[in-house]
Amino acid sequence: VQLQAYGGGLVQAGDSLKLSCTTSGRTFSRYALGWFRQAPGKEREFVAAITWPGGNPYYADSVKGRFTISRDIAKNTMYLQMSSLEPEDTALYYCAAGLGVDVRRTSEYPYWGQGTLVTVSS
Repeated sequence: VQLQAYGGGLVQAGDSLKLSCTTSGRTFSRYALGWFRQAPGKEREFVAAITWPGGNPYYADSVKGRFTISRDIAKNTMYLQMSSLEPEDTALYYCAAGLGVDVRRTSEYPYWGQGTLVTVSS
């Protein structure tokens, strides 16, 4: 499975931004998909995930109510709609695919895309 994340950029606090992650390779629809982020000097952390086959969303407490994860199986694409962005959301955002049970753990995802940088200015 190959993943490609894009859509990052420089925005102001309070703005919205939508990230996309396209996939190719093995059957896209059979994987749980997740978004993680890594800020400078910090460990990579869970942001959101969507399960297969249920399509149930999971969110980190820090983004709940502001971010929305979705997937378009026909387009082999996953999205992260981010609203009310805060400077603390500044990070390199990664998308990942896996078959694990605990979608919040990075170790459950063997497939990763390159990151896309989101910078939120105050």
